[in-house]
Amino acid sequence: MLQLPLVVTAQVDLVLVLVSLLAFWTRLSLLSYPSAVVFDEVYYGQFVSLYMKRVFFIDDSGPPLGHMILALGAYLGGFDGNFVWNRIGAEYPGGVSVWSLRLLPALCGALCVPLVYLLTLELKFSHLSALGAALLLLLENALIVQSRFMLLESVLIFFTLLAFFSYLRFHNAPASSWSRYGWLLLSGVSCAAAVGVKYMGVFSYLLLVGVASVHTWNLIGDRAVSHMSVCAQCVCRAVCLIVVPVLLYVLWFYVHLSLLNHSGPHDQLMSSAFQASLQGGLSRITQGQPLEVAYGSQVTLRSSASKPVPCWLHSHRANYPIRYENGRGSSHQQQVTCYPFKDVNNWWIIKHPGRQELVVDTPPRPVHHGDVIQLVHGMTSRLLNSHDVAAPMSPHAQEVTGYMDFNVSMPAQNLWRVDVTNREAESEVWKTILSEVRLVHVNTSAVLKLSGVSLPDWGFRQLEVVAEKHFKSHSSSLVWTVEEHRYGTSQEQKEREAELHSPTHIDVDRKISFWAKFVELQWKMLTVKQEASEHKYSSAPFEWITMETNIAYWLHAATNAQIHLIGNPLSWGVANLSLLAYQLLAAVYLLRRRRGFKDLPDGEWQRFVLLGCVCVGGWSVNFVPFLLMDRTLFLYHYLPALCYLYLLSPALLEHVHTHLLSGATHRRALCVCTSAVLLSVFLSYWTFCPLTYGTPELSANQLQALKWRDSWDILYHRR
Repeated sequence: MLQLPLVVTAQVDLVLVLVSLLAFWTRLSLLSYPSAVVFDEVYYGQFVSLYMKRVFFIDDSGPPLGHMILALGAYLGGFDGNFVWNRIGAEYPGGVSVWSLRLLPALCGALCVPLVYLLTLELKFSHLSALGAALLLLLENALIVQSRFMLLESVLIFFTLLAFFSYLRFHNAPASSWSRYGWLLLSGVSCAAAVGVKYMGVFSYLLLVGVASVHTWNLIGDRAVSHMSVCAQCVCRAVCLIVVPVLLYVLWFYVHLSLLNHSGPHDQLMSSAFQASLQGGLSRITQGQPLEVAYGSQVTLRSSASKPVPCWLHSHRANYPIRYENGRGSSHQQQVTCYPFKDVNNWWIIKHPGRQELVVDTPPRPVHHGDVIQLVHGMTSRLLNSHDVAAPMSPHAQEVTGYMDFNVSMPAQNLWRVDVTNREAESEVWKTILSEVRLVHVNTSAVLKLSGVSLPDWGFRQLEVVAEKHFKSHSSSLVWTVEEHRYGTSQEQKEREAELHSPTHIDVDRKISFWAKFVELQWKMLTVKQEASEHKYSSAPFEWITMETNIAYWLHAATNAQIHLIGNPLSWGVANLSLLAYQLLAAVYLLRRRRGFKDLPDGEWQRFVLLGCVCVGGWSVNFVPFLLMDRTLFLYHYLPALCYLYLLSPALLEHVHTHLLSGATHRRALCVCTSAVLLSVFLSYWTFCPLTYGTPELSANQLQALKWRDSWDILYHRR
């Protein structure tokens, strides 16, 4: 029978509640101020607008989940994408909900504070250490600034901390509790989210998988656990920490590609098949094109290489110079180039070598893999030709020309064999957009290739096309795709020139699978990099450790109100000292253990090692990779690494207090010093608050007093 009254008993950690409320207050108060574009909001805002308009784009800085989170906040606030993100400091119009644009990063930044508290407890340190870690994160000015705007670092930090907390919660739970696998699943989901926000999340994910692998290895060696239980636990860990993150990573792209189905500014980086799958743009041109390339087809051939720029096989009424500047001679035949713009001179006609007709038969005779063809330039009627003459800019390769008979013992060599590289059968038909082909010169076995070198002024700065015998078999510069295609019906040149502007429409379904789009987009994101450029506020990784630099995020046009990315100097110093102290202490412990002295019990030693793996390891994997990167870097790239040091500092102090200081006097002195440091951290935070929140406005002298380092760039108006 039901017993009345019903009673619910709950334990509430009031300290956790308090630091959580303070975190929300420091991150969410005055969130709409300033009502202007702040630093990298000008970068991320463009992608948010494209999401609102469902326009396709590529961002090489990371996968799409982070952008989708920012776009979700914009969507909830009713943002329609109609804002031009063209400069920092531009005022948002009244119809834009600035609060909603910045809400989700601010929430993630606020939640990092209680997460650090809970993570410290899962590392098996005291509530006092957990409070210390939470306070360091709470009072870090740089983290507050980065959380309060439409930026992604706070989102990345939130998911990485959540992943480690969830995993350690699983690891520390009783083995008999199957509900603990919910925490393991949450850890895998958080790992996928961290990687989905920024590729830097991969390193934290690998660190977590490494820690989990060690724990799993220890589990396998535990003879007290049955074989069946070991197998079941290993499978569950593999599914939650490997399979689930991979599937979710793919899911982020599936949602991304499903949302962005309209042609956009980055279309030309993608293949013709990818472009044709988007609404507008190329799909409007290629809609209703014939699918199978036939003899008599009029086509444009796009190079599959996206570097230096996408381009199409091209010719025009201009010849190669008789002699180049270096004294080498040419055939003086018609130039063949690759032109990065749509042009009528990009059209070529597929001709059967044994026939003169340049029209498509009824029914059409399709071209198959292995067939030998000739390519006739649509506007000049010159045949695509190559011979044993050095190319103008790449003398190791053969010249490619539109053949002209000068009666100088240089016969035509204009036969090309079609090699469909992505064929599924040897009799594969050459298909519009879908087929990737190599054109192999019959006489010399050289392959038509985009060299990527720009021709001089006599070649109108267009890109050189050559025929090369020695090549990498999988190079994209050797592959060509039919992009625009029509069936030719006019034999006379004048009629044919007019026909090139009026395609024949035949309804053909030419869809590309999600997996093909996913692989192509993934490859482009990893390989198509923007050129590194100098920025006024860019910095080197070693400058971050000592905070040699700052970043001016926003400056008021008329007053001294401004926001800077400047860390809390006191807590920054505490973090660096903790990192150094842990490394020295670990080295001493290891040397003494090697000599047979065990200063710590096994349980305490394992806790100390786990602290180093998570905190020092987390700092390392989020800092060291930047030393190897050839890209523009900023101070905010250091923030994920810094969070791990704030997690380390109080835990290391507790370790020193408990295991290294035996006298009550020494322990009291450490407590007094720790309290003084925390007070100094708070005073430092309060001192830099005007530069963190942009209010209150300071005078020029007050701003000058905040310039604690000569290398900091703080601007002000003198009155």
